[in-house]
Amino acid sequence: MKKKITEPLHGINVFDLTRVLAGPTSTQILGDLGANIIKVERPNSGDDSRNLGPPYLDSSSKSPQESSYFLSVNRNKNSVTIDLTKQEGQKLAKKIIKKCDVLVENFRAGNLKQYGLDYKSIKKINPKIIYCSITGFGQTGPYSKRGGYDYLVQAMGGIMSITGERKGQPTKIGVGVSDIITGLYACISILSALKYRDITSKGQHIDISLMDSQVSWLSYVAQGYLTSGITPKRIGNDHPSIVPYQTVKAKNGLMVLAIANDRQFKNFCKFSKLDDLHNDPKYKNNSLRVKNRKSLNKIINKIIKQKNIEYWVDGLTNVNVPCGPINDISQVFDDPQVKSRKMKIKMKHKKSKQLIDLIANPIKFSVSNIKYKKAPPVLGEDTELFLKKFLKISAEGLKKLKLNKII
Repeated sequence: MKKKITEPLHGINVFDLTRVLAGPTSTQILGDLGANIIKVERPNSGDDSRNLGPPYLDSSSKSPQESSYFLSVNRNKNSVTIDLTKQEGQKLAKKIIKKCDVLVENFRAGNLKQYGLDYKSIKKINPKIIYCSITGFGQTGPYSKRGGYDYLVQAMGGIMSITGERKGQPTKIGVGVSDIITGLYACISILSALKYRDITSKGQHIDISLMDSQVSWLSYVAQGYLTSGITPKRIGNDHPSIVPYQTVKAKNGLMVLAIANDRQFKNFCKFSKLDDLHNDPKYKNNSLRVKNRKSLNKIINKIIKQKNIEYWVDGLTNVNVPCGPINDISQVFDDPQVKSRKMKIKMKHKKSKQLIDLIANPIKFSVSNIKYKKAPPVLGEDTELFLKKFLKISAEGLKKLKLNKII
């Protein structure tokens, strides 16, 4: 009986040479979609993010720990250790790559050439390969040889200049968004290249950088600059072109009011017993509200602080006015909507006696559901079994590779 295939990327083999966050984000998504991810790591040390902590998994154990950083982006992958600094290791890697559809790497531009694993070299042995290079600044340009990190790119890419209080310092975003966005762009690019290969039988090299991705993510703020020539400034939690779309202080704490159109503003005014405000010539449409932001904020803050957050959220939600509390991370995972959408999953992990909690994939398919088949692997846990199955290497061959410290 023919096995029923339900995963979109079933049969796609990915040679994963990525570390830390941007690259692993992209390959975890590919793995969640059903691709076979071959995460190639350095023997003994592995992916740098395995040591980025605390917190670590199972901290009471005397054995080496696994960082939460690594756990966040390495689900549904096989960990295979190969020493790529040795010729025999490079030969072994090429045997695997020859059978792969995709290679993803995030070494500095040009660094893999010394191992014969650059695109030009790999194309010779696998012309149809989709080879995705993720770097800080791209394969070309005056910064191409520099190392790139999320914090650095948040600074250089402009996002910090528009994040933070008006009179405060530039502030980075609390998650490595430059890395994560780059991982998403990489994944989109790989999927597009696979489709293109289906049509043309041609592989290609994809050049994705943190800097390019961050600049693209400036979106309407950057477009506002390109249109007007006016450099955007920090405005705290306010929105540059929508009002009221901001943090407001209720009687028992801060909340967010996100009124995006005139109809919602009218509903807000009626519920708040500010009945004439939406007809005021200074506030009757969004453009005017942006222009008269300061005076409107005084009126809104005065009324909001008279009642608790719960009063406003319950009441305004009932009249279709978007608003909500500012949750901390524990409150996020206790939120009824997050629970309903099953955004926390449990998986068995080799370094824990209990099931561990992980963040779910947000993609919801109607047919080809995401499958959580494999917890983030411990270093090298799949090396021998993978090489035996994928390359048909004998027990004697594996023994020799271990003896020579190739794997």
